[in-house]
Amino acid sequence: MSIWERTTGSKLRCSLLLLLAMTVAAHKVSADEPAQPASGVLTDPGFFPIAVWLQSPANAARYKEAGINLYVGLWQGPTETQLAELKRHGMRVVCSQNASGLKHKDDPTIVAWMHGDEPDNAQSLGQGKQGYGPPIPPEKIVADYERIKAADPSRPVVLNLGQGVAWDGWYGRGVRTNHPEDYPLYVKGCDIASFDIYPACHDHKQVAGKLWFVADGVTRLRKFTEDRKPVWNCIECTYIDNPNAKASPQQVKAEVWMSLVRGSRGLIYFSHEFKPKFVEAGLLADAEMLAQVRTVNKQIQELAPVLNSPTVEAAATVESSPAEIPVECLLKRHGGAAYLFAVGMREGKSVARFKVPGLTASVTAEVLGENRTVAVTQGAFEDTFNPWDVHLYRIGEK
Repeated sequence: MSIWERTTGSKLRCSLLLLLAMTVAAHKVSADEPAQPASGVLTDPGFFPIAVWLQSPANAARYKEAGINLYVGLWQGPTETQLAELKRHGMRVVCSQNASGLKHKDDPTIVAWMHGDEPDNAQSLGQGKQGYGPPIPPEKIVADYERIKAADPSRPVVLNLGQGVAWDGWYGRGVRTNHPEDYPLYVKGCDIASFDIYPACHDHKQVAGKLWFVADGVTRLRKFTEDRKPVWNCIECTYIDNPNAKASPQQVKAEVWMSLVRGSRGLIYFSHEFKPKFVEAGLLADAEMLAQVRTVNKQIQELAPVLNSPTVEAAATVESSPAEIPVECLLKRHGGAAYLFAVGMREGKSVARFKVPGLTASVTAEVLGENRTVAVTQGAFEDTFNPWDVHLYRIGEK
């Protein structure tokens, strides 16, 4: 079931007549065309989107203190009251383009518009009806995108897709299960593409506990967009629907950095918890998880100019021992320093050996947030990774 459906009720459905009446105008936007430039703060190299999904604006101050700088979605909104509350706390928002939202086209509080959530999943037949129909067709998403852009071309449009982005076998797509070819069509209807999958609390053995599905989804979505549009992704931090399993704080940190190492350019924490009981702000109710998320977010905010800088492609290599517990890394250069971000991609302990070309002298790498250093000799060094470990290295000038 869609996270939008769980938190906002039944989605509006397009009638069969409307679907049959789709014209070629729905195909005006092409994935071959560059994405519309993001507006406002989203273009700031010092701003990295760290969002929370569909939360009450009354908690904006607490989320801001935890390093959240963006809301995505507003319950039955946006309303005047919701926007005023977010503005009061300096919290930006991605929201639906309703009448109230359009009245605030000049308000920088709204940074982007969004579609309804997970149109790629099988859709509820409506209130009082049992069962699900097919997903919303990509042509409808493209047509909606054109309508949103026509009303306000100054802001990007965000599309959040379901776990079929990362997992072809996701049966929640109904008749479109095992049809990944739909996704390059869906992403024609957005400027920023996002998706969600929650492996730590997943109840299917094919996904459960396999955190790397998050990273694989980022890679696939970048491929679906041909790397022409920013890719964001959701991060789990509660039980969600599974009262018997949830991500540990260390696993949440690993999912975050797996995403960033694979090229995600925005994060959305899913904070709701439905079982064992409903808690809208589940993240805020979990002191241990909140402390970890706060620390992770603070580090990302500090590194925002680095993360927003170009990736040095194929410039660093890593080998791990044992090989079945791989480590992946991302290399950036900023302010005279090299930044190497690395994360263990499987649960287990390994030793990673890194090689950064271009470094010939013996230097020291600072391990950010760990109060230690490692020696780098002719561009090579090694470090130990415990289960789901993340190590962030800065080599050179501070």
